[in-house]
Amino acid sequence: MPKILLTAAGSYGDVAPYTGVGARLREAGHEVALATHDSYAPLVRAAGLEFRRLPADPRTPQPDAAGPARTAGPGGTRALMGKAAAFLRELSGGLADAALQGADLLLLSTTTAPLGHHLAEAMRVPSLDLPLVPGAPTGDFAPVVGGGRSLGRWGNRTAGRLSLRVLDRLYADATRELRARLGLPPATARTVRRRTEAAGRPVLHGFSEVLLPRPADWPARLEVVGNWWPWHAPDARLPPAVEDFLAAGPPPVFLGFGSMAGGDGERLGALAADALRRAGLRGILQSGWAGLTAPEHPDLLTVGALPHALLFPRVSAVVHHCGAGTAAAGLRAGVPTVPVPVTADQPFWAARLAALGVATSPIPFRDLSADHGAARLAHALTQATAAPARRDRARAAAHRLAAEDGAGEVAGAVDRLTT
Repeated sequence: MPKILLTAAGSYGDVAPYTGVGARLREAGHEVALATHDSYAPLVRAAGLEFRRLPADPRTPQPDAAGPARTAGPGGTRALMGKAAAFLRELSGGLADAALQGADLLLLSTTTAPLGHHLAEAMRVPSLDLPLVPGAPTGDFAPVVGGGRSLGRWGNRTAGRLSLRVLDRLYADATRELRARLGLPPATARTVRRRTEAAGRPVLHGFSEVLLPRPADWPARLEVVGNWWPWHAPDARLPPAVEDFLAAGPPPVFLGFGSMAGGDGERLGALAADALRRAGLRGILQSGWAGLTAPEHPDLLTVGALPHALLFPRVSAVVHHCGAGTAAAGLRAGVPTVPVPVTADQPFWAARLAALGVATSPIPFRDLSADHGAARLAHALTQATAAPARRDRARAAAHRLAAEDGAGEVAGAVDRLTT
């Protein structure tokens, strides 16, 4: 069996799904390592995978880091682009260190793929791209990082091609330095991307057509295989305090913002408590990177990291930032969503949930800062929990998701590549 190296960088939602993929490959008899940040080493090892360290851990405080909800003008945009490019330069060296420890096959996430292709070339091993979000141009929708507002079919495709050029610019310095380190001839990020596309190797997307149908104008090599779920121990249970809270009354609402809104926890906790009180609902607040905290109250419970697969089916609705993984987890649980997107691809997934009829209209995160933020959230909570049709649609979507096996599709593709 070949030795497989998975590579993933970023927040929990960017990394955790690959632990599920890795565990499935390990069960199939493969030797699997996952290269990622130190924050996720316990999860990687618990899943039975070898951990290889990547630098630039996003959980490490940066003295001048911009907050996720910050609105940048032209100068701010340039600064953020510069920080992203510096992150990629640091990441590229760590990826090289991890890959050169040995691998016969590279499995690459959205962030690591543009760098991993150079490693595969230097090591003379195959690679397979496993993105969590759609990145190839299509007429069906605009680039997801722009919020996904349609520009018409021609406009969507044009914007998609422009977004790829922006990414090529972001990776330019990292590409140049990495190829020099690996002893490869100079080549631009755009050249290598086009060379990879021309090779015709499949790209397996880890989201479900239940939420986003595969664009009909994509080439056949771009596949949508279904979600990859974070690994958790088969015997994992919710903590006793959570079980006691769930048993003490009607199903609560879950509220959490994952890796978003760092340092804004006290304000968000107070706002969430106010909204729940107005709606007459109980709530579980997940602290997340924001450090969300709730005032002392018998109808409120603050928790740390818990598997969504265990908690979400036990609640009446979920309020979250609509990262790709959390959006899918809510859908999998068959419960309605109140989307509060912050940035990047989150408005896109929020709009998809609303279009599917399983979510209320999205509330942009910035709107929670307004005077009416608690009232607006309370209204959405009432809509989410009091509408049987929305819950019925969520349950129907969950039933369809349960029939998919995204990790199994990856395992099948690996077998075809390696035999």
